[in-house]
Amino acid sequence: MTRTDEEFMKRALALAVECAARDEVPVGAVVVKEGSIVAEGCNFKERENCAVRHAEIVALERAAKVLGNWWLEDCEVYVTLEPCPMCAGAMINSRIKRVVFGAYDPKTGAAGSKVDLFAPGLFNHDVEVEGGVLREECAALLSEFFRAKRG
Repeated sequence: MTRTDEEFMKRALALAVECAARDEVPVGAVVVKEGSIVAEGCNFKERENCAVRHAEIVALERAAKVLGNWWLEDCEVYVTLEPCPMCAGAMINSRIKRVVFGAYDPKTGAAGSKVDLFAPGLFNHDVEVEGGVLREECAALLSEFFRAKRG
């Protein structure tokens, strides 16, 4: 983990806190190109009543609009929770260079916890993966959110 990884993950965490305030599962994502954030996303599944409105998908869509291209090969994604299979597939198809995530997701994680869609050579594009950046903070936010929902 680099200092920069931690800084970008802190921004993703701030977005996740905003999600929780809107009663969305607190996951935040940022897309970074050449050391600068080009797009951000939060979960909008509840607000938009749409299962595919995950933070990563929202951030990838916004990055493609900002950059004028869906091909995001020079970009990195920072997300507070290990990507699910849908989001992992979107990152592979977008040609993301690297994904950095915070909390591991043993139930639906597609970066090694449940399955590993990022395994080198599995698809026509390999994505570098680093997990566990600010893991405790990311996991605590999710745990607190679900504890309050059950409370």
